[in-house]
Amino acid sequence: MTDPNTPQQRQVADDEIDLRELFSILWKGKWIIIAVTFVFAVGSVIYALSLPNIYAAEAKLAPTKEAQGSGLGNMGGQLGGLASLAGINMPQGQVDNARLAQEILRSRAFITNFVQEREVLPDLMAVESWHPISGEVTYDYEIYNPETQTWVREVEPPKQPKPTAWEFVDEFRDIMNLTEDTTTGVLTLRIEHLSPVIAKQWVDWLIEDINNEMRRRDIEEAQRSISYIERELENARLANTQQVYSSLLEQQTQTIMLANVRPEYVYRVIDPAVVPEQRAKPSRALIAIVGTFLGGFLSLFIVLLLNVIRKGNEDSPAKLTAKESN
Repeated sequence: MTDPNTPQQRQVADDEIDLRELFSILWKGKWIIIAVTFVFAVGSVIYALSLPNIYAAEAKLAPTKEAQGSGLGNMGGQLGGLASLAGINMPQGQVDNARLAQEILRSRAFITNFVQEREVLPDLMAVESWHPISGEVTYDYEIYNPETQTWVREVEPPKQPKPTAWEFVDEFRDIMNLTEDTTTGVLTLRIEHLSPVIAKQWVDWLIEDINNEMRRRDIEEAQRSISYIERELENARLANTQQVYSSLLEQQTQTIMLANVRPEYVYRVIDPAVVPEQRAKPSRALIAIVGTFLGGFLSLFIVLLLNVIRKGNEDSPAKLTAKESN
């Protein structure tokens, strides 16, 4: 006589028994689940509320015409044919000043100069909180004393009480974000800080400083080129050669003139930074939800682990021997 229960039916029955057993285990440990989940929920809320508000200011920048190339490389295409006739080798590659400016913005030298020239080191490394009503920041007196303008933090060598460039550059990179739209070339410059006023101010200063830095570099390059061209022009004998050098001299003079009259030299602001009124982070609701879920999963694990331990004790040889003797 065949068994009326097929293997599939027996498997379904076993699954139902396992689910009932699992539910029974969880129900017995419901108070552990509730307690652990509650503790994690309360703890995550307290932690989220203890975090300070971080504000983010950002500006959108578009590269200017000058940002598409500079120096002799920019003139190679225009004067290359004439220069080749005169026997002069002209560089053909153009320098993308917009991309170069992005790398300079991230560079250790630029950030160091920005922090030192703008005197923002205390605002970068020692701010503890920001007061919305007064608009003032409070410094951590265990790090920096604003009354005496001295650094008092205790650090292990080779660190010093006053943060060095090696330390504060990494801190600055953490709060600065550069995002480029590869389709339009528009660059978004974003600064995060406890103070929304400082965040907005730093964005404006960074734009001003990078334009000034790129202007200074191009002017210095043009001046060096002019000095070289003038020396070569004195020794030029062929008319074609003199014409090329004269054109080069005119181009470099024009570069200096445009650099001095255009404040937005590399980047033009198309959407200026404003003082943010809403925080960028932390997401306190998300922290509370994640903390509660973690507590729930941990409580389930604890209940199941305790059940396994209990079963292991019941199935131990000593317990089995005691049962058999009874």
